[in-house]
Amino acid sequence: MDTIKFGLTIPYGSPRAGANLVREAEQAGWDGAFLGDAIWCQDPMICLAAAAMVTERIRLGTLVTPVPLRIPWKLASESLALDHLSNGRVTLGLGAGAVWMGWQAFPDEVTDKKARAEMLDETIDILTLLYQRKQFDYDGRHYHVKLTQMDLQHFPPRPVQQPRIPLWVVGVWPRMKSMQRVLKADGLLMNKINAQGQFENVLPADLREVKAYIEANRTLTTPFDYVAEGATKGMSLQQAQDAVGPWAEAGATWFIDGLWNMDEAEVLAHIRRGPPKAL
Repeated sequence: MDTIKFGLTIPYGSPRAGANLVREAEQAGWDGAFLGDAIWCQDPMICLAAAAMVTERIRLGTLVTPVPLRIPWKLASESLALDHLSNGRVTLGLGAGAVWMGWQAFPDEVTDKKARAEMLDETIDILTLLYQRKQFDYDGRHYHVKLTQMDLQHFPPRPVQQPRIPLWVVGVWPRMKSMQRVLKADGLLMNKINAQGQFENVLPADLREVKAYIEANRTLTTPFDYVAEGATKGMSLQQAQDAVGPWAEAGATWFIDGLWNMDEAEVLAHIRRGPPKAL
């Protein structure tokens, strides 16, 4: 349990309330605080910027940014600013987006599953290149960059974190196209699908299997996170430790405690109890 880090999700809300909750989380010993992102919400990057100003240690991130809704260079600019503001404490969780979360209200957005997956792939590539502060050209199906046409003097600085801001990516096991995408990333947000095409709960045994696949196939030498997600609401400290233990044994490096469906008072009480670290 000593090797696993503990994060929590901060429910959708105002930047001021979110910043206060993240500050409380840091004081209570949590290692990370993560905000959701949606097609129309109070922008998580602004909420995280507010949190960065009142914290010093805790990692800040999104779970997850729906990249088809975000122009890659705009996402790079925002995350770069947050990375410098927080002195290198940012992680970007990236996914193809949850269309069911109101996308029908914005008919100009891309909803095709294949196209959104392609946009996710291209965004990972472009973010990686933009963070290097070098000229490059990129010709994808959805995005095109001609940074060879821009003088280097107009480039922003590189991120504090090198070689890039960590990218955690949603991966659907055992879909190989999805897992190939994860191999380009710095962390796995795991989903599982069965032979009938239905999503199932991810178990520690699944994570252990995927970890073996990634370690056998990933060529990048940078650190990689295995992120387990769950909810310990209503559990005693011992029960929460018992719930997290199998994930740690399976190789998870993070356990993210989901607080999505809790009001602010419940969230604050849960935060102040602290993470379920071993006594």
